[in-house]
Amino acid sequence: MNNKLPMMVDLEPGTYYWCSCGKTATEPFCDGSHTGTGFLPVEFVLNAKKKVGFCTCRRTKKAPYCDGTHAKVD
Repeated sequence: MNNKLPMMVDLEPGTYYWCSCGKTATEPFCDGSHTGTGFLPVEFVLNAKKKVGFCTCRRTKKAPYCDGTHAKVD
């Protein structure tokens, strides 16, 4: 996966947890791999079905959503 591009995912309404550490095997969602890293998952709630652009460079200022910061990452 190119870690500079957002990951687009169609989601149903519900509560989700975005991986902020980058170690997950279930990208972009947390699988508990952050244990001992100092990172915590980011909880977010969707009230309607939506296509979401998740940050994969982990440098967004609007976690879990991509804000275009990847364009400035080397």
